[in-house]
Amino acid sequence: MSETQMILESTTDAMTASHVLTPMVLGLQALAVNGKQAHWNVRGENFVAIHELLDTIVGNAQTSADQAAERMVALGLPVDARVCTVAAGTSTRVAAGFSQWDDSVRDLVADIDVVISATRVAIEALDGVDLPSQDVAIAVMQTLEKDRWFLSAHVAD
Repeated sequence: MSETQMILESTTDAMTASHVLTPMVLGLQALAVNGKQAHWNVRGENFVAIHELLDTIVGNAQTSADQAAERMVALGLPVDARVCTVAAGTSTRVAAGFSQWDDSVRDLVADIDVVISATRVAIEALDGVDLPSQDVAIAVMQTLEKDRWFLSAHVAD
């Protein structure tokens, strides 16, 4: 393969990685903001446990977003995770005001499920294209699934 072909393939792979990592980054940024919204407004008998768990989930979302975004930048592509871009590319079920702890948990689990879905897409799309980027997506998935489990356990039957 010629040097030009290798550069073109590398550029295409980087663009593919950026294309599938971007929804993850936006979803994780939204999860951090919406998790903090739930953290501030959660009410009810499980307040302390949920309030503190939400801080952990927010921190994990921020760290995961940073890892995915830095991978994109390492590939030579910019990240657009401005507030307006995150708002335009995501949604949430988290309430704007006070919410009972079990509603907050269910809403945030639904938000995590959206990011898990985007992360699954990234893992599949990156297979054989960019394995280091796939490794980042897999690490993000592990964190998301653990956080989902910890939250879901509070409302499990």
